[in-house]
Amino acid sequence: MPLDEHTSLHLANLFSALSDPARLRIIALLLECEQSVGAIAEQLGMSESAVSHQLRGLRLQRIVRARKQGRQVFYCLDDEHMAELFRLGLKHMEHE
Repeated sequence: MPLDEHTSLHLANLFSALSDPARLRIIALLLECEQSVGAIAEQLGMSESAVSHQLRGLRLQRIVRARKQGRQVFYCLDDEHMAELFRLGLKHMEHE
């Protein structure tokens, strides 16, 4: 099935957003449960500003979504499709 230019551009942007190792590590954490920026930063050994920067890119691609509670922001995967895409990619890498 041929892709139109608009769809192919959006799909390329999605895969581009997934091409960063730090973003993949964040997604792996969010597979487990919703997490705050601080919790993600602590688990990955990154600064909160670096995590926020990565999450902003993931949010723009609708890979994650945010929920604000007071002064904290919590993130989770946007939908089950993202979890499935991540798991399929991981399964592909483990299959040799």
